[in-house]
Amino acid sequence: MTRALSDQERLAWLRLARTETVGPVAFDHLLQRFGSPERALQALPDLARRAGRAAPLRPPPTDEIQRELDDGARLGARLICACEPDFPHRLATLDPPPPVIWALGHYELLPQASIAIVGARIASAAGQRFARQLAAELGQHGHVVVSGLARGVDGAAHEGSLATGTVAVLGGGIADIYPPEHASLHARIAERGCIVSESAPLRRAQAKDFPRRNRIISGLSLGVVVVEAELKSGSLITARLAAEQGRDVFAVPGSPLDPRARGPNDLIRQGAILCEGVEDVLRSLSASPSMREREQAWDPEEAADDLDHDALRERLAALLSPTPVSRDELVRATKAPTSAVMAALVELALADRAELLPGGMVAGGLP
Repeated sequence: MTRALSDQERLAWLRLARTETVGPVAFDHLLQRFGSPERALQALPDLARRAGRAAPLRPPPTDEIQRELDDGARLGARLICACEPDFPHRLATLDPPPPVIWALGHYELLPQASIAIVGARIASAAGQRFARQLAAELGQHGHVVVSGLARGVDGAAHEGSLATGTVAVLGGGIADIYPPEHASLHARIAERGCIVSESAPLRRAQAKDFPRRNRIISGLSLGVVVVEAELKSGSLITARLAAEQGRDVFAVPGSPLDPRARGPNDLIRQGAILCEGVEDVLRSLSASPSMREREQAWDPEEAADDLDHDALRERLAALLSPTPVSRDELVRATKAPTSAVMAALVELALADRAELLPGGMVAGGLP
């Protein structure tokens, strides 16, 4: 159920989201388990201690979170929490959604029908021309174009759709302009489109931020078009995330003599939709089913009262390894209720003994 938050509730929501070791999966579970961010914040230190965390787990100070809110306000940006009515519907269907996003500019673009266009940073002139033209034609057909403001294909896609609606999703904060030569494009998107980030407004991007950025690019979109990409690239990560999220994946074929064509050509071999122009995108979208609501992960009624939660947590820790495994597999292995397994995994994550990954996967940390 969506509702607007008070200033105090928004501060607590953001404080929980910025707490060390609380990623989107843990945030989602804690909120459903405890009912509010305030109660979850109160429970965190004890949960982490019980799970064996060596150092105390302390949420960030309130004044630090207030500074983030003040920084966003000075920039003219808006914080949108996952429970609020203006949070984009397609992002809300992710399992789990990002707890918060910052939006600078016309945030009303976010819920509109959107297509992502991504590709190589060192793109060919032909690839950039194709991305720019496709973005312009998608805009003429009423679609907002989403990309990542990187060099090459991303920049061309934003330029092509600036007049009709474009959204740039950043790895760093909304004020982190990278690459530097896109300062003018960043300013024009902030004025005419929308800039989005899951990070604090003044945060500088780090390598670990880009998979989260890519997940939002695909999550905001009905489909993702890959124009040029080598076999190991962030664009193919975005395509994989899109497929996991139930979005359409389109690939623009290219010459086998160009390494930048290997990614899209391989996607086509794996079943991606061949894209030679806007008609291919529009045809597929017209036949796509609507997205389903995600299922609630926490069901308090399912938990067994007589379950030894400490023993279950330690058994799960023993089952984990650096190789990710699905939560469903752990439920089968322990024969415990799903809610109890999820609660134990969150406690292990708070103690840095597990990593909860989007898509229902879990990896092990050090015992």
